[in-house]
Amino acid sequence: MSTTPPPRSLTAEERAATAGRPDDDGASGWLRALGPRGRRAFAGAFGGYALDSYDYFTLPLSMVALAAYFSLDSGQTGLFTTVTLVVSAIGGALAGVLADRVGRVKALLLTVITYAVFTVACGFAPNYETLLVFRALQGLGFGGEWAVGAILVAEYASARHRGRTLGAVQSSWAVGWALAAIVYTLVFSLVDDDLAWRIMFWTGALPALLVVWVRRSVHDAPEAAAAREKSAVKGSFAEIFKPGTAGAPGLLRTTLFAGLLSTGVQGGYYTLATWVPTYLKTERDLSVVGTGGYLTFLISGAFIGYLTGGYLTDRLGRKRNIWLFALLSALCILAYANIPSGANTLLLVLGFPLGFCMSAIFSGFGSYLAELYPTAVRGTGQGFTYNTGRAVGAVFPTAVGFLADSWGVGGALVFGAIGYGIAALALLGLPETRGRELT
Repeated sequence: MSTTPPPRSLTAEERAATAGRPDDDGASGWLRALGPRGRRAFAGAFGGYALDSYDYFTLPLSMVALAAYFSLDSGQTGLFTTVTLVVSAIGGALAGVLADRVGRVKALLLTVITYAVFTVACGFAPNYETLLVFRALQGLGFGGEWAVGAILVAEYASARHRGRTLGAVQSSWAVGWALAAIVYTLVFSLVDDDLAWRIMFWTGALPALLVVWVRRSVHDAPEAAAAREKSAVKGSFAEIFKPGTAGAPGLLRTTLFAGLLSTGVQGGYYTLATWVPTYLKTERDLSVVGTGGYLTFLISGAFIGYLTGGYLTDRLGRKRNIWLFALLSALCILAYANIPSGANTLLLVLGFPLGFCMSAIFSGFGSYLAELYPTAVRGTGQGFTYNTGRAVGAVFPTAVGFLADSWGVGGALVFGAIGYGIAALALLGLPETRGRELT
């Protein structure tokens, strides 16, 4: 199956469209600067990541029903998330190598097909062990989609707009999350819980429609494809772990600190994404509809946070944006987990800044990781560091699951704040890359 034409240089018209002209300012300047091919790539990556998010959140939203159906304790339910994220590290690393060797679009298609097939398979699981295996296999595709899609768009985006462009791609996570919350509210309101969780997973077949469109309409950025084809070394793990010498800096330091940064941010994020729905239902005694209403504030904050963070990562720089929102996210977790019993209105209101801060910190990731690596190993570097962070950060949701039995879910959520402290420290070992051209 061929999705990418032979590499060629950009025409003068295409180069002008992607160069970031002075008049490409304003709210939609970043979108105009992409050009026609770049906008199609953006649509493909946006849709892929939104549906990636949708398929991911079918599990956290169904967690209470699953626990009741299979008679699971908190540690066992937390293990679902940990297994998904650990296996996603493998999937992300492999997808990154594949993107460097066969192209961004082909790798994107493979990841979307993988997470869709195994999400649907989860709905047919007869027991806990089978569901755990299917969820792990879903992680193979889940791990690779974001890194591949982000690289595809980053290679079309101009340096001056890259933060906003990738922040907009990242915002699709909130779109998928919102769609999952809407479907959850409808399905669990109309169908018995024992069947509802299965229906949630079966709706994970939606990405199949996206695959058909991407295959026909989206192509790799020509200049990046040409550079990748010319490189003697591409898709190499050895290259991203090569230590520096006097004549060449190497990428080992970058890979280690970028992996640590990703671990901290995702450890904090997935702690919240996994356990907030359970916290709202079990400790705040909210109904299905009530939980959906509270998640609306959280998700709305997340969507605006992604867009705002994308803008700030271009204005403040990659590192300052992450530092700022690491601090604010940690403070929001502490506040959210310590709201007094009965103060559910305050819980509702605080959901917005919580969602805003924990999402704004992600907005710079697509541009930052892409700028840290050269074209020949960009997929490998970004796929490995982002998804290794997912795997190691996956310890956090499991720790919360085991601590929840003695601390309560609300108290255990505080554990997620530690992740943001780790992220802030990791930035000390990384350079600022704002304005850097991709090479």
